[in-house]
Amino acid sequence: MDFLHSSETDVAYYILNLANKPIFFKDLILEVIEKKCKPVQSLSASISEVYTLINMDARFQHTGNGMWGLVEWNPPETKRSSVSSSSSSASKMKAMSNRRRTSLLEGIQDDTDKA
Repeated sequence: MDFLHSSETDVAYYILNLANKPIFFKDLILEVIEKKCKPVQSLSASISEVYTLINMDARFQHTGNGMWGLVEWNPPETKRSSVSSSSSSASKMKAMSNRRRTSLLEGIQDDTDKA
C-alpha cells in the first residue's frame, strides 16, 4: 500500500484490517502518522485531526475503552421495530376514536330527529 498517497483513514483501515482486532486509538493514530511520514508540529493536534477523521468514517467502530475496530467485523444489529408496534397502537387508538365519534354523532342525530 502506498501510505504517502493514501488518506489517513485508508491507512487506519489497512492497519486494523491487518491486526484483525481492535486497537487502542492512540496506538492506531500514532501508527497512521508514522506510516504516512506526516510532519508533526503539534502531536496533540495531529492526534485530534486523525481521530476526528476516523470518528467520521463509517468503516470504523468505537468498541469501548478507547478501542477502535472495523464495522465489518460485527454483524449488523437487528433492532426491534418499536415504530411499527407504536404505529399499530396509534392506528388502533385512532380507529377507536373514530368509532366513538361516529357513535356520539349518531346519538346526537337521534336526539335531533326526536325533537
